[in-house]
Amino acid sequence: MEITRIRMLRGPNLWSRHTALEAIVSCDETERSINSIPQFEIKIRERFPQLGSMRRGGHNEILSLAHALEHAALGLQSQAGCPVTFSRTVQTVDVGVYQVVMEYTEEVVGRMAFDFAFWLIQATLNDVPFDLAAALSELEALYEDVRLGPSTGSIVDAAVQRNIPYRRMTEGSMVQFGWGSKQKRIQAAETSDTSAIAEAIAQDKELTKNLLAAAGVSVPIGEVVTTADDAWRAAQKIGGPIVLKPKDGNQGKGVVANIQTEGEVRAGFVVTQAFGQETIVERYLPGADYRLLVVGNRLSAAARREPAQVVGNGKHTVSELVELENKNPLRGDGHATALTKIRFDDIALAHLASNGLSPQHVPKTGERVLLHNNTNLSTGGTATDVTDDVHPDVAASAIAAAQMIGLDIAGVDILCEAIYKPLETQGGGIVEVNAAPQAFACISSPPMVRAALLAKISST
Repeated sequence: MEITRIRMLRGPNLWSRHTALEAIVSCDETERSINSIPQFEIKIRERFPQLGSMRRGGHNEILSLAHALEHAALGLQSQAGCPVTFSRTVQTVDVGVYQVVMEYTEEVVGRMAFDFAFWLIQATLNDVPFDLAAALSELEALYEDVRLGPSTGSIVDAAVQRNIPYRRMTEGSMVQFGWGSKQKRIQAAETSDTSAIAEAIAQDKELTKNLLAAAGVSVPIGEVVTTADDAWRAAQKIGGPIVLKPKDGNQGKGVVANIQTEGEVRAGFVVTQAFGQETIVERYLPGADYRLLVVGNRLSAAARREPAQVVGNGKHTVSELVELENKNPLRGDGHATALTKIRFDDIALAHLASNGLSPQHVPKTGERVLLHNNTNLSTGGTATDVTDDVHPDVAASAIAAAQMIGLDIAGVDILCEAIYKPLETQGGGIVEVNAAPQAFACISSPPMVRAALLAKISST
């Protein structure tokens, strides 16, 4: 068997609407029917037990090695977690020459699966072992590394369900929907309508807060400082617990919350300085942390976020509980999965110490141990869907905040005691407005949210 050409079909093609790999495969006379190769099907299934049926036309169908290559390549991708279903092998006008077509979702994964399938067949023909576990492990790792993140993936899933074709334009999160003059493009949860100016405003937390305050939206008071002495003076002026955060930060990096003493303020200021020279000092708003997703002019989802934590079982130490929780398949590095692995870093150790605990502490059964004082998902926090609980006034404030900044899709962060009450009656407020929000991916990406995002993109 010889492969003379491979083409990657990156859009709708002669064979299907799916992206696909097309290969020209030549088989000699003995390879044109696997029945003429002693025990070939038995041997290949010994090496790849998960290989599905290779026959579409019944037991009398004549299958070549090209057909076996097609089914093996598709099967390897499927076992690695890729959502692929389409493949086809067609004989050309030339005797013994076949066109093998196999759907792929990620180009590099599809090409690697095709190569592994070829080596599987060679191993079967030569009656030598094939390391299936190693092949699948490598495919899974590559797929995990290059596949779309939860936000973009959710929008793509919604498009696929509606038979809207898509094409991944880069190795990142830029995706094109449709073709020709009707095409639309996104990057993560940003659309071609997302304003660069609005994105810059959202990045500047102090400017964001000033704009929201001018619009009558409830926000915490505070100011920007550049020295530890100024931070302490601002904290004294505000009175009570405060929050320190980088002026141009994101994903909760460098945020130090619910501190009050001079020592805590100065130590927290050092943490924020790692992310920029300007630090925001503002009043700490008690209560739960909520992320509201605004799409266009409506609230599409809301989640209550909780900080990274572990729950005791009376047996394991805090550090062991963190290790066990990080093995949760829902947790991964970065935003590739619904949840992020818990960061057991210096900040977590300091938080434990502030509560008189150590990594060697063995919590009682059911005892919750908080590891961070912020609820950001990037540090290992979790989220619970509370969309149906949001008070209409709170929803209106979130929508007004997104529109004041100019974002068509926004994640609005709110601190308050109860999301089912107006902010003004409980001393709550909006603390951030984020472009390209991730929150909806962390509440299992409900279909209504995917649909809302796709509808927004389709209407641009």
